[in-house]
Amino acid sequence: MNSDALNPPRNGEVAARSADGGGPLHHASDGSPPRAGEVLRVRYQFPGIADWHYLDSAATAQKPQAVIEAIAQAYGPDYATVHRGVYQRSSDMTARYEAARDAAARLIGGQPNELVFTRGATEAINLVARTLPKNGRNRVLVSQLEHHSNIVPWQLAGFEVDAVPLTADGQIDLDAAEAMITEEHCLVGFAHVSNVLGSILDVRRAAEIAHSKGALLLLDGCQAAPRLDVTFVTLGADFYAFSGHKIYGPTGIGCLWGRSELLAQMPPLQGGGAMIEKVTFEESTFLDPPARFEAGTPHIVGAVGLHAAIDWVREIGLGAIHAHESALVAETRAALRSIGGVTVYGPDDSAGIVSFNVDGVHPHDTATILDDAGVAVRAGHHCAQPLMRWLGVEATARASFAAHSDSSDVEALVRGIEQVKRIFG
Repeated sequence: MNSDALNPPRNGEVAARSADGGGPLHHASDGSPPRAGEVLRVRYQFPGIADWHYLDSAATAQKPQAVIEAIAQAYGPDYATVHRGVYQRSSDMTARYEAARDAAARLIGGQPNELVFTRGATEAINLVARTLPKNGRNRVLVSQLEHHSNIVPWQLAGFEVDAVPLTADGQIDLDAAEAMITEEHCLVGFAHVSNVLGSILDVRRAAEIAHSKGALLLLDGCQAAPRLDVTFVTLGADFYAFSGHKIYGPTGIGCLWGRSELLAQMPPLQGGGAMIEKVTFEESTFLDPPARFEAGTPHIVGAVGLHAAIDWVREIGLGAIHAHESALVAETRAALRSIGGVTVYGPDDSAGIVSFNVDGVHPHDTATILDDAGVAVRAGHHCAQPLMRWLGVEATARASFAAHSDSSDVEALVRGIEQVKRIFG
């Protein structure tokens, strides 16, 4: 491991260093984040890592100390309910909860009244599937690389699901999508970034294709929000879903952004307190979005923790995080290909993710041996069984990077895979 990987920068230095191993870098005078190609030095901020080579951030991200402290403060001396009490602490916590909504909306270029807090992206997509008016259309267009959370909700809601094929390098084939979409499709639902291949969707073109037939575009942003500029409102998306725990925040909190005029047409998914305007035994009326979709006491501390995570990410800069992870992805893909007997999947410019298999070795065995070497990777179908069938495999191993990752993680991964090959001959 780099000797400075666990040591904080001194005297307010920015958590970055030059790609050639030079001294710490400072923010520019205008406060801009580190430039592309600079290596982030934030590992010391993650108490859950130490000398562990954690390469499973696509499943869930480790938490920086700033997020942990924000959660502890919110559960401790600041704790109170929201939207109900007239006492000062409740008022203060309500303000913090709504400030978190504003931060999440600004992260993706939206407005606070368009941002619904959910338990995660899965619930967000289910909310749309269950409440979106079909207007006589009963088909949804997804792709071969989708996570189960962007397939199963549509099936359960009674939609017919059509799947767009992929290009040879694992991109969603938008030419095929354009040929497949019809007037029967209510919505197009695509992953912004694949959770297995790391391929990045051309959102502008996807929006043009959907809207050309009067369909809506929903983006699964779980893998994009932690590393890409997702100010997608200018790109033409109609819904965007992402999870807090993948963007360095807590579990149990996620977001659904939807265009205000669409949310206004959608009925509540659940009934209960906090989302009602008036209740009688004969009928109930509901508040405007987003409140109508947030029945019951919300995950207050989850929202506070998410706000802290968003602030942390914005301070570093999504451009810097993406450039840092892209450099590690390139290093990893080159190293794995040099070993021999290792199949690497997805495009060369995959965003933060490298899926692979060691020839003749089950991914679970690969992951177990890597774990013995202090390297954590995911092994399995990654909740993307249709994609596994397209790849012609039962499962893959997956290394996924984060802001805290560095070349020591890549080196440990390579050493572990070489050990896998030695064990299995």
